[in-house]
Amino acid sequence: MNTNDGLPLVAPLATPTLDPGFRPAALANRAFRQAVEATGTGTPVAVALEREGGAISRFDTAVFGTENPGADGSYRYLERWLKFLLWSRGGYRLYFAGPEDVGDQLRRYYEESETGRFDAEIMGEKIYDHAFEFRRVAADEVPTACEQANPLGGYLNGCRIGFDLGASDRKAAAVIDGETVFSEETVWDPRAHDDPEWHLAEINDSLEKAAAHLPRVDAIGGSAAGVYVNNRVKIGSLFRGIPTDRFETGIKPIFEILRKKWNNVPFEVVNDGEVTALAGAMSIGSKGVLGIALGSSEAGGYVNMDGNITTWLNELAFAPVDYNPLAAVDEWSRDYGCGVLYFSQQCVGRLLDAADIVLEADMPLPDKLKEVQRLMAADDDRAKKIYQTIGTYLGYTAAHYSEFYEFRHLLVLGRVTTGAGGHVMLNQAREVLRSEFAGLADKISFHMPDEQGKRHGQSIAAASLPEI
Repeated sequence: MNTNDGLPLVAPLATPTLDPGFRPAALANRAFRQAVEATGTGTPVAVALEREGGAISRFDTAVFGTENPGADGSYRYLERWLKFLLWSRGGYRLYFAGPEDVGDQLRRYYEESETGRFDAEIMGEKIYDHAFEFRRVAADEVPTACEQANPLGGYLNGCRIGFDLGASDRKAAAVIDGETVFSEETVWDPRAHDDPEWHLAEINDSLEKAAAHLPRVDAIGGSAAGVYVNNRVKIGSLFRGIPTDRFETGIKPIFEILRKKWNNVPFEVVNDGEVTALAGAMSIGSKGVLGIALGSSEAGGYVNMDGNITTWLNELAFAPVDYNPLAAVDEWSRDYGCGVLYFSQQCVGRLLDAADIVLEADMPLPDKLKEVQRLMAADDDRAKKIYQTIGTYLGYTAAHYSEFYEFRHLLVLGRVTTGAGGHVMLNQAREVLRSEFAGLADKISFHMPDEQGKRHGQSIAAASLPEI
């Protein structure tokens, strides 16, 4: 058994065909907690994450006592655990009650390491407009949970436009009283453009094309990769090419500018993951839905057991799923084993060599994905291995997600799931749950929309966001 800074890593029973080094977060966490519990002398750890408006998420776990040999793995267990909590819940203030030495290590991690500073800076000034704080406190000073939740969308009356902005394409739909009368997908590469006016014109072009199929426009709803608060852009990979000064003046208020262009009709924009979950809840007709979209990145969204959305961040692209320290590194966060490289076009691209599929190195990722899908349609075993590998990732990660979210349904959609490969992927994920997490196999249902829903479901669900 290998380790990550003293944290034992567990080899999966179902080894990913093209990635034998995969060490699932779910197995490492489960084994660590079981070992701590077996000692009967674990040290309690309590943390709380504070967000805007006084929203607080609270979590408890335990680590080895300082005299136990297993204590060497406590820091890495908590660092990975906290990273998942930060990117799933969000928060600019982190309260920590636990071993003093581990608390000091964690504080230095957020202040001094490249990956820790990335998390702290994004969570602080960029999302919540507040310096990130790591507070070591006594156990009785950790705040209690104060969660907030609200209904999301589901409004189908009137003439609506829905749009979804991805890194490789944007989609728009025209919807009349819940019936789609037009939908279109446009290929684009927004990350290569540094002019906010270009982004504004391109998005508006899609809105104009959808509006041409409506007698009037009563409301506009949209989704996009990134973090959006009150229709304002906080961070977004789509806009990574924009200089900071132009981001503040031209990108943060871009959807407010668009709303004015459209006569101030009701206009709502949220993270694409939230719309993924909404699309799932609408299609399934149920609550407790966790949705992930496998596109240019991984988007995540959650509709809770009451049918509402929360103030949680759900940016699962940066949440770790593989604890192997030699796992692939994300180009933006510079961290290893994060979801973006396991559930996206980027994952397909990095598995090509292992699958012995040779494509031009400078071929764009969407085109590489199309080639893999073409091979899959021709029953090419190399392409099938890519989908089997992603399906194995998905099975173990579904179990990991279940530690942090209460859900009955896992909705999987996005460009990567298009074609026969999507079904191979889900069947493999179900088999992983049956073989390694028998207790979850009957509790989690996997869902995948039909082909039209995969490609346009988010823009259609987005149209239902504003209340008229």
